[in-house]
Amino acid sequence: MAPRSFLDVLVLVLALAALSHRAKAGRSFFVFGDSLVDNGNNNYLATTARADSYPYGIDFPTHRPTGRFSNGLNIPDYLSKQLGSEFLLPYLSPELNGRRLLDGANFASAGIGILNDTGIQFINIIRMFRQLEYFEEYQKRVAALIGAQKTTQLVNGALVLVTVGGNDFVNNYYLVPFSARSRQYALPDYVKVLIVEYRKLLLRLHELGARRVLVTGTGPLGCVPAELAMRGSSGGQCSAELQRAAALYNPQLLQMIKGLNAQVGSNVFVAVNTQQMHNDFVSNPQAFGFETSKVACCGQGPYNGLGLCTGASNLCSNRDAYAFWDAFHPSQKANGMIVKQMLSGSTKYMYPMNLTTIFELDSRA
Repeated sequence: MAPRSFLDVLVLVLALAALSHRAKAGRSFFVFGDSLVDNGNNNYLATTARADSYPYGIDFPTHRPTGRFSNGLNIPDYLSKQLGSEFLLPYLSPELNGRRLLDGANFASAGIGILNDTGIQFINIIRMFRQLEYFEEYQKRVAALIGAQKTTQLVNGALVLVTVGGNDFVNNYYLVPFSARSRQYALPDYVKVLIVEYRKLLLRLHELGARRVLVTGTGPLGCVPAELAMRGSSGGQCSAELQRAAALYNPQLLQMIKGLNAQVGSNVFVAVNTQQMHNDFVSNPQAFGFETSKVACCGQGPYNGLGLCTGASNLCSNRDAYAFWDAFHPSQKANGMIVKQMLSGSTKYMYPMNLTTIFELDSRA
């Protein structure tokens, strides 16, 4: 083996020092999923599923679009704050190297689903199997810095967030009338297919070293401004068919997670009941300081639920008054409230335990 150059040794020393700091200050963090958690990977891809133009990012610290589908912070950003680390970089960012690799990475890509054919209209997006391949590649890059053993420790000790599934309904099964998947499966059977495929993805994540994995369900799919505009009944009632899909899917996801934990012999996977968290806003927005949970802050058409959020869209002046930022995505304020429930919510919201309990348990390990 050739001797290391001075520069190689310096990089190694700095990386090990950063790893030591990370062990004291927090833990690494990895994110997989769709636009609800994408921090900007799609900015580097030739796709229409992008949030890289005004007014996205209007309330972000830089007041510039970042690729987040939010007026400001998204759920991973609030979780990074809880971990005491910088906001995660997208895996495709050229800035993700050296010390920043030890913070973790965001592999999420807007438009993707559990199934590979979900989001085909967006063409060039990072599907879940590819996100997991990037996670393997990431570990090799880190091992080159700090060695294989310390890389395993870093990954085993990390917090992982997985948010995927909603697009399998809105951008696949219900994308167009008589879609290929809706002709192939009745809704209950389609849900079973999704659960089976999702289980494979989560098991693969466990094989790759993940040991604390937050798995979010879908929100109330029929109540987002886009579905109110396209499928909702008069008076702003949620789409019954999309609500039925969420009502079938989320309980089965919980049961699948319980079964996975029994199989691996530990509470690796934590079910995050985002349907209930969103239902709280939808059913009583004023109780949470919102003026409305029906109308998006940015958009056009009924409920500002049609088309994209662009510089030509209607834009509310008080973003904190809106539960939804655009036709599909929660506002920054709503994202912050969701993370509060992740931290301290009862088993109604976080099963089998919330994040505060996880942090306490892991601090004793």
